[in-house]
Amino acid sequence: MSEAFAAVEIISAKRDRGELTDPQIDWVIDAYTRGVVADEQMSALLMAILLNGMNSREISRWTDAMIKSGERLEWSALDRPTVDKHSTGGVGDKITLPLAPLVAACGAAVPQLSGRGLGHTGGTLDKLESIPGWRASLSNEEMLAVLKSCGAVICAAGSGLAPADKKLYALRDVTATVEAIPLIASSIMSKKIAEGTSALILDVKTGVGAFMSDPLKARELAQVMVELGTRAGVKTRALVTAMDVPLGLTAGNALEVRESIEVLAGGGPADIVELTLVLAREMIDASGVKPLMDPADALRNGAAMDSWKAMIRAQGGDPDAKLPVAKEQTVITAQSSGELIAMDAMKVGVSAWRLGAGRSRQGESVQAGAGIEIHAKPGEQVVAGQPLFTLHTDESARFERAMEALDGAVKISQTGEKVERLPLIIERIEG
Repeated sequence: MSEAFAAVEIISAKRDRGELTDPQIDWVIDAYTRGVVADEQMSALLMAILLNGMNSREISRWTDAMIKSGERLEWSALDRPTVDKHSTGGVGDKITLPLAPLVAACGAAVPQLSGRGLGHTGGTLDKLESIPGWRASLSNEEMLAVLKSCGAVICAAGSGLAPADKKLYALRDVTATVEAIPLIASSIMSKKIAEGTSALILDVKTGVGAFMSDPLKARELAQVMVELGTRAGVKTRALVTAMDVPLGLTAGNALEVRESIEVLAGGGPADIVELTLVLAREMIDASGVKPLMDPADALRNGAAMDSWKAMIRAQGGDPDAKLPVAKEQTVITAQSSGELIAMDAMKVGVSAWRLGAGRSRQGESVQAGAGIEIHAKPGEQVVAGQPLFTLHTDESARFERAMEALDGAVKISQTGEKVERLPLIIERIEG
């Protein structure tokens, strides 16, 4: 068939800071998905978008075109409203694990399509796969059955959901175009809108350990995504939250599952509990459901834990099985006494990755037991020789490079310097 456009005219339009028309955007996404537009041509267009940007109409149309490249899920068979949460990722960000069953226990349905980790940020599916028997890949029918039976499902997005995004994501990764806000926003929101949820809460991380380290850029990304969701008829809100310091006291796979279970049992680190409750209340409010109970009560009375166990069992996992433990451990201690005033989330994340908790290429395997336990956080007093981190890995040869990554990760002061922290919740943006 003859094509409506030539890729080169679309590339040159954006190169010259022009606006792309709706038909141009529709065609280029469809033609790239069909293989008519070559990788090198799409690479040139992505770079032009990175350098010259897109206006809100272009971003919205680009997102719609990616949604139309595949299927849309729908949940009309459920007897309660759906709501989802998406985090832009960070170090120790295990919030999805306790949050999905908690919101389900309070009365909303949570169809949570999650991803795998790449680089220093952990992937929700990698964490859950450390539970013996648990399955990430479910058919649409299986997803619906799990949602009907226990109110929450956490699984991988099927290949039919926004296939254009899968192709573009891989290309952005190797062409230094990952950071373009129009491309990040359309990538996230095309999948979330196609997922068919009626409400969506976005957790946009900022700080040294986040993808968007600059709070102003994080706010811009949050605003663009809220606008995209709202335009598509999804009730969308965003919180900009801190990722200067790791969340909680673990970074890894099984280590983070263990910590999530502590939260579901009514304990766990204060920052994890606080962010989980803030997001749960936002999700319940946005869904419009009349909550069966307050989320804090659901953590205290065991309802959230019951929901977690049902969800894990429904996906083939054994919620009572022992979690994997790494074969080797080593402890890093404080070099001096004083107040711990800073901890670099990025350095901790890179160290956990080097221990085997993450991957450097899509498709690599990860170690279930690898990662880092954190024994002190900013604001606490420490004494010389006190443990700061315990490093876990199956291969002791990994310790050296993991320890190198932690060089300068903590700052201990004897002079009463101010603790360097972002507030946990920085900003709230509503459509």
